[in-house]
Amino acid sequence: MNGSQATGGFVLCFCRLQDGNQLYAFPCDACGNVDMDSLSERARHNYLYARALMGLQVGWPAVQSIS
Repeated sequence: MNGSQATGGFVLCFCRLQDGNQLYAFPCDACGNVDMDSLSERARHNYLYARALMGLQVGWPAVQSIS
């Protein structure tokens, strides 16, 4: 996981389009909302980077339960 460690019950996962491998995962709520204020600076940068590359290098994110 290249985002931050998940502390809740869900993570928002971004996978590489090329092979489907997970690149990034960020703690989120059940609807996929990420609290950017709770992310570290590096995780926030990775989150914004992943969002910018949706459809280009990474697929649309998916919410996954971690419980």
